[in-house]
Order: sequence, then structure tokens, then C-alpha cells
Amino acid sequence: MLVLRKSKVEDEAEVKKCYERSALLHVPWSYPPTDFLAYLAEAGRYFLCLENTGEIVGTFNISGVVYGRFQSAYLGYEVFSPHENRGYMTAGFKLLISQAFDQLNLHRLEANIQPGNNSSIKLVSRIGFVKEGYSKNYLDVGGFGWKDHERWALVNPGWRSGSS
Repeated sequence: MLVLRKSKVEDEAEVKKCYERSALLHVPWSYPPTDFLAYLAEAGRYFLCLENTGEIVGTFNISGVVYGRFQSAYLGYEVFSPHENRGYMTAGFKLLISQAFDQLNLHRLEANIQPGNNSSIKLVSRIGFVKEGYSKNYLDVGGFGWKDHERWALVNPGWRSGSS
């Protein structure tokens, strides 16, 4: 069983270890934060944890939230070794989408993924995200240069006007 919870400062040591043991899994798609305290303080930072032990197995970040006529946000996510390929992120996405759509009342979530990151593309496809386009030189990944990204989005079919 999995739970989704907000990050806290006390997670610093564990999350550093998560990134250390996951370098081969993440690089070149993502890199560890350069400032872990700022990372933990992000308003939309959530950890996916094993319910019985509390161990962190993955992370999500809802960022760039814009309400009003947009009601949208960006979504970042990572699984940590050795928890990949166990279905945890698929289950975690369901919890995260409930948070984003039911609690935050967002109309849309957008995930930007580097072409070639087939695991991530398969994951968002499985969840119901739809490929909308391609952004050239979209993001400077890890400070190692601008990388192209595919734009994938999920729209909230039950969005409620006036509830934000």
C-alpha cells in the first residue's frame, strides 16, 4: 500500500540517499537538486511512500500553478531505486491526480518529457496523458544544456468552475 504526503525538512537525509542510489536510473533525464532544503520547501512537492514503513519510493512536484481562466500546472516526477518497475508510480499518479484535480481543482496537468525517455512516456500514456506537441530547447536539464521535450497533458473531466 502507498501513501502520498507533503515533503518536510526532516526528509533531507533520506531523499539525498534516494538520489544517490538512483543516479544511473535518472541521468540523463534528470539530476539531483542542488539545494535540497529549497527542494523540500517547494509548495507542490509530494513524496510517494510505502505505507507500512514510510520509505520514500518516488516524488511528484506540481509547479507553476495558475488559477483563474487557466487552472493549470506543470508536473514533475521521479521514482527512486530500487522501486522502479513495480507499479508504484502508476498507483502514485492516481493519488497525485486526485490531489491535483479534486483538492486543488486544477483543470489540466502538463508533463514535459525528453524524447527517448521511454519509461516516462509509457507511464504517462498508461495514466491517460495525451501527447500534445513538441518544445524545442525547452528546459536546461541539470545545467547541462537545453533539451527538447514532448508536451503531454491530462485534462480534468470533472472540473468545477468557481471552486478554486
